[in-house]
Amino acid sequence: MKSSTSDPRRGNPQIHWTSGDAAGVGPCIGLLEHDSVARGIEALDRMVKTSPVEVVLATYTSPGKWLSLITGEVEDVLQALRRGEEETMDSVIDTLFLPNLHPSVMPAILGRHHEGEMDALGVLETFTVASAIQGADTAAKTSVVDLVDLRLANALGGKSYFTIAGATAEVRSALGAAAEGAREKNLLVREVVIPQLHPQIHEHLR
Repeated sequence: MKSSTSDPRRGNPQIHWTSGDAAGVGPCIGLLEHDSVARGIEALDRMVKTSPVEVVLATYTSPGKWLSLITGEVEDVLQALRRGEEETMDSVIDTLFLPNLHPSVMPAILGRHHEGEMDALGVLETFTVASAIQGADTAAKTSVVDLVDLRLANALGGKSYFTIAGATAEVRSALGAAAEGAREKNLLVREVVIPQLHPQIHEHLR
């Protein structure tokens, strides 16, 4: 089994996969986010018994939530998500279905560091992991930006956030598109664009 572990100092849970590399996870991912650990594990069992999907992440996060992230063929992932959700709807916080994950999303979760200059930095903070991953994917697909980091719930009170870098206009466009999706589900905490980020801050974000 091939696996990768995100840096524990960053707080992100462990990510595992059995084929390909981090940038190649897919072609599709699905995620269920539960407010109950017990119900989350139950849903995950239902999902893997329904379709031949691969479990990429299965873990508790603060504050007492459970994340189940799967990957596989589009129809397999969709069927698995539907089964897991319908069986445990009473505790589902958020869901995610991405048929074509942008290749920069998984490396951002694993802790790829941005080495270039930052004309502008964009930060999107959400109430759920699913909405942050969705937003990061949307941002990366909307404009020419660099997905710098994606933090998932741990040590964040259940919230998540991602950062992007690039030309100011591109960052504003990407962040605006990402924020709209979270806002529609009432899961947006804050969106911020910072032009000409101070060099000292840049160093702490590497």
